[in-house]
Amino acid sequence: MRALIQRVSRAKVEVDERVTGEIGPGLLILVCAMQGDTEAEAEKLATRISKLRIFKDEAGKMNRAIADIGGACLVVSQFTLAADTARGNRPGFSTAAPPAEGDRLYQHFSNILRGLGLPVENGEFGADMAVSLVNDGPVTIWMDTADRP
Repeated sequence: MRALIQRVSRAKVEVDERVTGEIGPGLLILVCAMQGDTEAEAEKLATRISKLRIFKDEAGKMNRAIADIGGACLVVSQFTLAADTARGNRPGFSTAAPPAEGDRLYQHFSNILRGLGLPVENGEFGADMAVSLVNDGPVTIWMDTADRP
């Protein structure tokens, strides 16, 4: 699985001008299930993100995890993270998981974060979403379970 994580002061996702998720300080997590991903990748990615120390401590150092600051997660499905731009100017997305599998793993990923004690809000899988955020820092981090054993 792949994720683009942004430390935010606030973030919101809307579908047809209806708010489906909104958070204050925390993480906006854009997530994409790739072909062949299983629940194990979703669990590994969620656990890694929950422990990511990218929030400031008293000394101003990035030394705190999201739970340490009482933050929340806004999880948004983002199949375009699977973009292959190696050929031509039009990206291909054939390495993304099929929609039904992508949705199942997206929901599982969100539920793992909840199980770790984090408040989680969501976008709407497969919808045309409008995401707004205030990136804090800015801090933006790319993670891919394929990059680690």
